Amino acid sequence: VQLVESGGGLVQPGGSLRLSCAASGFTFSRYVMSWYRQAPGKERELVAAIPSAGGSTNYADSVKGRFTISRDNTKNTVYLQMNSLKPEDTAVYYCNAKWVGVIPRNYWGQGTQVTVSS
Repeated sequence: VQLVESGGGLVQPGGSLRLSCAASGFTFSRYVMSWYRQAPGKERELVAAIPSAGGSTNYADSVKGRFTISRDNTKNTVYLQMNSLKPEDTAVYYCNAKWVGVIPRNYWGQGTQVTVSS
């Protein structure tokens, strides 16, 4: 199983980034996909989630209206479009795959650094 994030980097306040997470080794279309983030000295927090077939998404209050999660089940990839970035969005962003079947599965990527600074 692999979750490989990409697209992080340094961006100025007000800028945009698009994170991608390429999945392999499991049936991507059956999993809820999420993005979490962890800032220095803080706990990991849920940023956004999208169900297995797409549709209704869920966002942290702090990113609503600025971030958009999406997925392409034909490419086994989940995305996080981040607009109007703020310094407080600085964190390591992690991709997560979760299946709540009879035997639950929970996978994590290695993370990608996002730094918002002028």
